[in-house]
Amino acid sequence: MELTDGKLYVVPTPVGNLGDMSPRAIEVLKGSSLILAEDTRTSATLMRHFGIDTPMVSHHKFNEHQTVGPVIERLKRGETFALVSDAGTPGISDPGFMLVRECRANGIEVETLPGPTAFVPALVNSGLPCERFTFEGFL
Repeated sequence: MELTDGKLYVVPTPVGNLGDMSPRAIEVLKGSSLILAEDTRTSATLMRHFGIDTPMVSHHKFNEHQTVGPVIERLKRGETFALVSDAGTPGISDPGFMLVRECRANGIEVETLPGPTAFVPALVNSGLPCERFTFEGFL
């Protein structure tokens, strides 16, 4: 898979079952120049499982104010990064929205892959009508 330069991929990761990792997510993670991970220790287990050896750095709620600027500069120079959280989709009650917002403000392409997130299966399993709902974040 050939990745576009100067792009941020938001890559969902499995919520409890490694079998939920998509082949496309694996391709993007392998093809990126760097993975921004909420917790590199947690993500390292996932990467090892799928044979992904892309370099990884921490990007989480306690350091994102410091890391966003340098990440944006590298993306502007044409690098391709992937953003992952510990489980689920980055930006959904996880770090990520700030980086995505800054990418958009700087004209950097962002592509969010479809994939695992905890609230959709929980909503469907509730038996409640799903046509209209409000997500208030993790409570």
